[in-house]
Amino acid sequence: MKAVFLSASPYADDAMNLPVADVASAIPYYESKLGFRVLERRDEAPKFVILARDNIQIGLAENGGDPEQEGCFFEVDDIVAAFEEIKGKPPTTNDIKNQESHGKKYRVFFEVAPDGLCYMLGQRV
Repeated sequence: MKAVFLSASPYADDAMNLPVADVASAIPYYESKLGFRVLERRDEAPKFVILARDNIQIGLAENGGDPEQEGCFFEVDDIVAAFEEIKGKPPTTNDIKNQESHGKKYRVFFEVAPDGLCYMLGQRV
């Protein structure tokens, strides 16, 4: 069973303009590991791609930004299913943590993409 991605909230400014060094080399990870599909792609400068999964969209762009300083929080409907899908194994006791954000409690884990973007996935408790 796959998790449903309910929302995407960027850490900084814009989930539709997440910085990557190379859009073309980033896409396969998002398709194979995170289950996104390409909605739109522009291969001329500045290169970008819009990716979609379930109820959300994100954009990757060769915009000169630092991917290690950016990412998104993805709210999911089933944190265990999301972990198993992305990590390829069942979670252990230490893999999913409890965390509070904006007055709401979540069960969360983190995934760092090869492009350097960091994602926190969480299910509201």
